[in-house]
Amino acid sequence: MKAIIIEDEKLIARELQFKINAVAPDVEIIEILPSLKTSKRWLMNNAEPDLIFMDIQLSDGISFEIFETFKLSCPVVFTTAYDEYAMRAFKVNGVDYLLKPIDEDELKKAIEKCRIIVATKNPYPTDVHKLANDFNQPKDAPVKYKEKFIVNFRNQWLPVNTKDIACFMRDTLNYIYTFSGQYYAFDFNTLEEVEEVLDPNIFYRANRQFIIHIDSINSVKPLENQKLTLKLKEPNQQFDIDVSREKAPAFKKWINR
Repeated sequence: MKAIIIEDEKLIARELQFKINAVAPDVEIIEILPSLKTSKRWLMNNAEPDLIFMDIQLSDGISFEIFETFKLSCPVVFTTAYDEYAMRAFKVNGVDYLLKPIDEDELKKAIEKCRIIVATKNPYPTDVHKLANDFNQPKDAPVKYKEKFIVNFRNQWLPVNTKDIACFMRDTLNYIYTFSGQYYAFDFNTLEEVEEVLDPNIFYRANRQFIIHIDSINSVKPLENQKLTLKLKEPNQQFDIDVSREKAPAFKKWINR
């Protein structure tokens, strides 16, 4: 089978390609497309593949927009770090829905489903509720938060483990500061987007400019106006991070749990 991968994070796309090669060597990845725009252009100028692996949240939009432009008949395996799109995914050619980081056994099962559909040319099931019941995510499964961020460093893309990040800072660009003292620019439009993919028990949005790791805090100084000033541990102690009077009670509760 010929397949394409639609994924905006290059390292994740390559990792997915490696896993596909490992579990299904006969599936040929003919293209890796990094955005909604390039995906639409490719589908407009090329024959439909047998199978598509599609991330949902792309840098320039949501991949469901593709189905508003193209009437695709091939099966689609959706890959994403979030599960809130599951029902909609099943309505647009979704054969399976894999949460990142992708498990190879689940990937293999998804490809086998697609293989049967391609070989038999069977129509997709139309019972969305049945598809939802077949979605193998236990109701009590833990929420999965982002485990790595891709950063720009000397004209290269590097992965940084979320657990190694002391704080996120918004300036003219977005920056990641690690516990080891390294800092990198990274591609997120807003800190609100970053906040949504972080574990709120570990990271806290101190103000408009900073999101901090709980283990990065060296001291908290109360001020007369009921604001707080946070100092981070070395080597990031150059930052004085203000917490507003309105947010101070919530911060105290968060750090004192």
